[in-house]
Amino acid sequence: MSKTFKEAMDFRHACKLFDEKRKISAKEIREILEAGRKSPSSFGMEPWKFLVITNEELKAKIRPHCWNQPQITTSSHLVVILAAIESVKPESGVVKKRFSRREMPSEMLDFYMDKYATHLSKTLSSDENILCWTARQTYIAAANMMTCAATLGIDSCPIEGFDKEDVETVLGLDTKKYQLSLILPFGYRVNEQSSQLRLPYEDVVEFIE
Repeated sequence: MSKTFKEAMDFRHACKLFDEKRKISAKEIREILEAGRKSPSSFGMEPWKFLVITNEELKAKIRPHCWNQPQITTSSHLVVILAAIESVKPESGVVKKRFSRREMPSEMLDFYMDKYATHLSKTLSSDENILCWTARQTYIAAANMMTCAATLGIDSCPIEGFDKEDVETVLGLDTKKYQLSLILPFGYRVNEQSSQLRLPYEDVVEFIE
């Protein structure tokens, strides 16, 4: 039975060890990935790609470059979240295609293209700056996938502890097109969840009236 949003938020934690004998169904992993695909993104560019790894040999090759964390190899599905680089550049042609999905007069399309290039001139000035921008957006997709998984009683653990260039090499990535942003394993917990520690509501929320 699916959990409510609040129950899912209470259930979700950074699972450090998954049950290798339990596998997520095709239907459920599709639902999780759809939560990522349907996530919002700046200018509607959807600057991400999700590599879903179930090959155990490939997981084993990746693990040493992720501080040898057991989540990598014990997970049911290892989702490697990539941040787009090339496709968000105006000259790629992809930006125009994304804007064109919504029917609009040519002058309106030109307006949006100009606004995009002008507003993001500094961001688009280097691949490094682009990665900073697109990687931030992948975290929106990641959060939605983790919460979706939690509603299904499926665990996850966002991982930033990795040697980026080494993992990209193992995966054979063309880093002009995509670069590694986050590694997100999914599966079922072996151990009981640790106590959830969070700052009090009053410490993190301030109303300005």
